Amino acid sequence: MLGANDGIVSTSSLIVGVAASNATQSTILVAGVAAVVAGALSMAAGEYVSVSSQADTEKADLDREKGELLNQPEREREELTRIYVARGVERETAQVVADQMMAHDALSAHARDELGLSETMTARPLQAALASALTFSAGAAAPLLAVLLLPLAMVFAGVAVVSLACLAALGALGARAGGAPLGPSVMRVTFWGALAMAVTAGVGRLFGTVAG
Repeated sequence: MLGANDGIVSTSSLIVGVAASNATQSTILVAGVAAVVAGALSMAAGEYVSVSSQADTEKADLDREKGELLNQPEREREELTRIYVARGVERETAQVVADQMMAHDALSAHARDELGLSETMTARPLQAALASALTFSAGAAAPLLAVLLLPLAMVFAGVAVVSLACLAALGALGARAGGAPLGPSVMRVTFWGALAMAVTAGVGRLFGTVAG
């Protein structure tokens, strides 16, 4: 959802800014395509670096935990017991559970219950990068299609309307999925989208006037 929002806002803002400078339709289209490619690659690279750092941290935590299990098994067993007691389990029961978990798969038990790591939550840099690039591109496709389908005279207004409609739809979808109030979510995302387009349109108009 966030990637799609970014794709819509950044691409539509660039397009209306270029359109406001009295550029030709081919120039606007080239700028839009460049915005999609650059934005998708930027999102992918940023997500890859961020999630890779998270994966490195997780690996370091697991390596440290392996060493502690090897050198201080009793201390680690007691640590696991205290975790279960803190969650409301009686100490005697917690000790039995900790013993069984340590005997079955000590590293997995500590990774899950002490570090908060699990197989489903493991950092996957490539998957995260691809997802970011795809969601950004999907959002950016809406204003770009408007440039392709509309005559030059309607590009500025058409891109703004299409983009705001898509932002409103995404805001409503996000609110419904999260059980949040519909109105504030829609207003928030459309306001910031409209503001971004207004600012870039003003810059485009200014530079177009100077160049003219």
